[in-house]
Amino acid sequence: MRLSYYIKQGGFSLLEMAVVLIILGFVLGAVLMPIQAQRQMLHKSQTENTLEIAKKALLGYAQSQGRLPCPATALSNIDAGSKGLEAPLPVTGTCTVVAGFLPAATLGIQPTDSSGFALDAWNNRIRYAITQTGVGGAATPDFTTSGDMSTVGISGGLNPNLMVCNDSTNCSTTTYLVNNAVAIIYSTGENFGKTDGLDEKSNILSSTTTFYSRAPTAATTPAATSKEFDDMMVWISPYVLYNAMIEAGQLH
Repeated sequence: MRLSYYIKQGGFSLLEMAVVLIILGFVLGAVLMPIQAQRQMLHKSQTENTLEIAKKALLGYAQSQGRLPCPATALSNIDAGSKGLEAPLPVTGTCTVVAGFLPAATLGIQPTDSSGFALDAWNNRIRYAITQTGVGGAATPDFTTSGDMSTVGISGGLNPNLMVCNDSTNCSTTTYLVNNAVAIIYSTGENFGKTDGLDEKSNILSSTTTFYSRAPTAATTPAATSKEFDDMMVWISPYVLYNAMIEAGQLH
């Protein structure tokens, strides 16, 4: 009788154990949530830096080659496709796609995946779109045919036509972020292939000339997108490109 008394007094009840576990859960949650937030901020910052490096690399390529490269291609997000090289090779004016992947192998950008494609901080391939309004030459000059920009000059018929809007519910010829981008470089964000909204799905169509960019939004905001949005995007305006070309003596 005395032994059972001491055993009872020396242990913890199930209620006490439950309280302890709940407290530990709150403590761990308070510690892990800031770490996760910091990790996400770091990934976002790294991706923003990668996009800016890609933009500068594209401008540098234009300064040295007299044109911008075509997008690289892949049948899927993991397919080797053109292996990080612009497509087609050699470029004859018309690119294989309007919107594809950043041609990291052509630009000499590192690091890349095993197939030659540049990656964002979430290990998704960086994407790239280029204006394609002609097939090259004096009649229909474009930005991917060597010599076209220098031949026709700033006002000689080059027509950048890539448009970026906040969302598909408010996108028109009068409502946009930019309506004359020459090239667009973008990341599909952390949620790629998981909870992509309609605008995110539109951003990866190979023939699209209209893209969407905004601050991250949760599901149903705006309602027409139906799911969250976390794509990250930068673009090259014609004026930035022309200025770079003038500085390099490629355009007068």
